[in-house]
Amino acid sequence: MCGIVGIIGGEKGTNVVPELIRGLERLEYRGYDSAGIAVIGNGIERIRSVGKVANLRGKITDAMVGDLGIGHTRWATHGKVTEDNAHPIMSKDVAIIHNGIIENFKSLRFILQTEGYVFESETDTEVILHLLQRELLKGSSPRQAMSNVFKMLDGTFAVVAMFLHFSDTLLAMRHKSSLIVGLGKESMYVGSDAGALSDSCEEVVYMEDGDIVEMHRTDGIVFFNTELEEIKRRRHGVTSALVNIEKGEYPHFMLKEIKDQPNAIRNTILHNGIDKTLLDGISNILILACGTSYHAGMVAKYWFEKYLKIPSIVEIASEFRYRSPVIQEHTLVFSISQSGETLDTLAAIEYVRSNSNCSTIAVANVKNSATARASDIVFYTQAGVEMGVASTKAFTAQLIILASISFCHNDFLMDKLKEIPTLCEDALDLAPEVEKIAHIISKSNNAIYLGRGMMYPIALEGALKLKEISYIHAEGFAAGEMKHGPIALIDDQVPVIFLCPSGELFEKTLSNIQEVLARGKNVIVITDSNGEMAFPPDVAKIVLPTIQAEFAPILYSIPLQLIAYYAAVQRGTDIDRPRNLAKSVTVE
Repeated sequence: MCGIVGIIGGEKGTNVVPELIRGLERLEYRGYDSAGIAVIGNGIERIRSVGKVANLRGKITDAMVGDLGIGHTRWATHGKVTEDNAHPIMSKDVAIIHNGIIENFKSLRFILQTEGYVFESETDTEVILHLLQRELLKGSSPRQAMSNVFKMLDGTFAVVAMFLHFSDTLLAMRHKSSLIVGLGKESMYVGSDAGALSDSCEEVVYMEDGDIVEMHRTDGIVFFNTELEEIKRRRHGVTSALVNIEKGEYPHFMLKEIKDQPNAIRNTILHNGIDKTLLDGISNILILACGTSYHAGMVAKYWFEKYLKIPSIVEIASEFRYRSPVIQEHTLVFSISQSGETLDTLAAIEYVRSNSNCSTIAVANVKNSATARASDIVFYTQAGVEMGVASTKAFTAQLIILASISFCHNDFLMDKLKEIPTLCEDALDLAPEVEKIAHIISKSNNAIYLGRGMMYPIALEGALKLKEISYIHAEGFAAGEMKHGPIALIDDQVPVIFLCPSGELFEKTLSNIQEVLARGKNVIVITDSNGEMAFPPDVAKIVLPTIQAEFAPILYSIPLQLIAYYAAVQRGTDIDRPRNLAKSVTVE
């Protein structure tokens, strides 16, 4: 969840400080609570700060100069949000940055303390620093030190280290945490993702688990395994899509990305042809995902079972492997992840591959991401870079891919799929009306979202979006379950948002709405032109275009995203970088 950037300037004397700061600013979308940089100039110089990268930038003076350096944005796991716990963590001779969790840090810390090492932070990262320092004192080279320390660590880690007495060298190692090496015309880079490096790099190399890389100003880049045997890694060109991450005319990335959805959906339809034989011989489907992607999987379960007639199970990836699940033969396994680096989803895929011969399909938004590389087949959402922490266009693009697979044998529905971008544009035209309703919701501290059938997971997604960025406590429920508990929460103060498209479940949802109206007056209905006349004129309504029932989950997501956005604007929260959250969840 943290952000990593490291740079070796192309020539001795090049000052990398400005580029380190720019790299950290490009990583802000990942979520963080403190930041810092260190460079080798006059010794190892370091500056850290709590809060935004802007705070760090404000502390840097012209006197801080170095031609090799590392930078980090920290999302706290071990230790409070303080400057002492911010990265880089350093000794007199070594400075490191780390993303992940070292599970055996307590035992390692105890051993190091008995040997006289003094700890200045509460972090698990500091054990890596002292272990490296200890290896150097034994006479190991930096390369050998990294290899030896790698074998001592349990957990997940992406580590970048620089060494005062090897001032032309950066070393990095990866285990279950994303790390990418970048090659520019002159300089060399390492970072958490390609987006952070794309304005400087022409090619990137995606490190694999167990990789160690040594980057030297004159000798170039060499990859090793933990036995220090040289290995080869494929280089990938950096695409222009990674560079296009400006807000433009929009006040926030989230609003830009909501408005991007018609194009993202069009591109996803165009670039993902479905082989109709994909599901031949499949008797079961297993879907693994977390968060918003899990909600996409819940919708897919309805589609797969209704239109493909294949029994489907949706599992929260973070829970899946801990119950030792039995995976039946002829099961097709889907993993869904916006970033493609979600650690829990990766671990679930690894469990599947270790315990079955099942084929795996990844649905991801990031090319060459970890889930993509771990899967047999990949479908890429063509949403482009999504900078807002709360996923919007990547979610609806996921639904498009899952719908395309579900309806691949139904020519009528596949043809109707092409109409969705235009209908989404019509939904976005309702933004002024949605903003007025969001203003009402923003004054409350609680909200309830209700839906039936395929609208239930969209109710969950709407509640998640609202709580993520406005910090209003919101919960989604299946409307049929309202009488089994949630109805006790209803009064005139709690907004109740109903997803009520016309169709076979319309009358049942309408009955639920009447039950709420008998107990509270704060009802908001999202329906379509065929359903709006069923509601009293004093009920607040968002009236969407009438759409084929199968595609309603995609269209109805848009006003829910807008509700969350405008409510958050009213409450003055940090919309693109909500507190405590990160774009890519790379720790358990």
